[in-house]
Amino acid sequence: MATTKIWAIKDSISRVISYAKNPEKTTFADLKQVLKYAEDEEKTIDKNEKTMYVTGVNCKAETAYEEMTIVQNRFDKTTGNVAYHAYQSFKTGEVSPELAHKIGVELAEKMWSEHQVVVATHFNTGTYHNHFVINSVNMFTGKKFNCNKGAYYHFRELSDELCREYGLTVIEKLTGKTPRSIYFAEKRGEPTKYNVIRQAIDEAVEMCINYGQFKKIMLKKGYMINDDYNRKYPTIRSINDKKAVRMYHLGEQYFPKNIANKVEHNPYYYQNRYMEFIHPKKKKQKYEVCKYKGKFKDISKMKGIDVLFLLLFHLLGLLPKRENYQPLSPEMKQEVRKMKRYSNEIRLIVSKKLKTTEDVKDYISRTKKDIEDVTNLRQKYRNKLRNCKENNLIEEYKAKRDECTTILNKYRKNLKTANWILEDTPKVKEVIKIEQQMKREQEDITKTKKKDRYVGR
Repeated sequence: MATTKIWAIKDSISRVISYAKNPEKTTFADLKQVLKYAEDEEKTIDKNEKTMYVTGVNCKAETAYEEMTIVQNRFDKTTGNVAYHAYQSFKTGEVSPELAHKIGVELAEKMWSEHQVVVATHFNTGTYHNHFVINSVNMFTGKKFNCNKGAYYHFRELSDELCREYGLTVIEKLTGKTPRSIYFAEKRGEPTKYNVIRQAIDEAVEMCINYGQFKKIMLKKGYMINDDYNRKYPTIRSINDKKAVRMYHLGEQYFPKNIANKVEHNPYYYQNRYMEFIHPKKKKQKYEVCKYKGKFKDISKMKGIDVLFLLLFHLLGLLPKRENYQPLSPEMKQEVRKMKRYSNEIRLIVSKKLKTTEDVKDYISRTKKDIEDVTNLRQKYRNKLRNCKENNLIEEYKAKRDECTTILNKYRKNLKTANWILEDTPKVKEVIKIEQQMKREQEDITKTKKKDRYVGR
């Protein structure tokens, strides 16, 4: 299984020399630069084999630029698309570097038998892939390569034929109009947005008996479905995404009509699962009890990271304690699992009176200094224990050594928590923003429904 792509290199050969001499140029827009990229030793050396895989087809790899330039000058074709850059990427772990390069050379010979091509095998992205740098001018006729859709499909077909010949997997048919890049990522087991949405839909389908219930479950999971009859393509999006996903990208089984057909054939007892999810029973919280001194309604007038974490607890439904409350967005639900970590953070913030991130950084610096001092003190007691033979002194030194260890454990725990605060503060801001946005949108939906009921009367 291999992905393929071709794109043009647009620049004038007459400007290649001045372009190449400019060290500030970092994009590979001309022939010489793209050849340099393809032949980059750091990208084409395999760490285990210590071998470079660069081959010239109808030219020598070492003098490819000069030979391509001669052909272009001979036919006076030095402007426009001077070259084409293509790649062929294989499934991770399916090919060896030798086989990947061999397939690449054979593909270049079949696709561009009358053009000069440099084939280079890279491993810098974690998967073996071939780069092709193709002279746009035919070395015999002087005609330029016509890189249209037909050429791309032919390139892909030849690549698939070679993959079949060497026993590699080939995608025979794509279902649900899934983009090839997404399909390959899923085959490699990489997480994608589509996989997350599919999982949420699969879970919702198993706890409802009609399509209306399904949409309510998805809304509570943090997904908005827009399948209005006047829309050409139904879409779905998470509350934290600005761009929606057309549902046909997920596959044929995730079309709204197919989902509706499936849930309507579910057993009736799935209704119980729906009720439990929409109206969950009260569960006892196992979190440590903490008291907040002050009125929560005045929190908007306060500033500091302590208020930020208190607001997080409020949106989690823990401050003040609210029965049968669940966060709305998937992101906030995920933060529930980190409750113990957040509890430690807010305790440290309050006890040390940390108001800003600068206060946290200063506290980290002081704590590191304290750890260093206590570590040195503990080492002194350890050194004394080595040469001490009096039982009374031995017990005293051991007690002081253990006391230093206890203090160090506390300092290190606080240091770890302080680093968590710096790490979590921007995340908490983003999660709070998403949750508040979703609450506003749900309130708007509720108001719209009430308004529709009133108009219907």
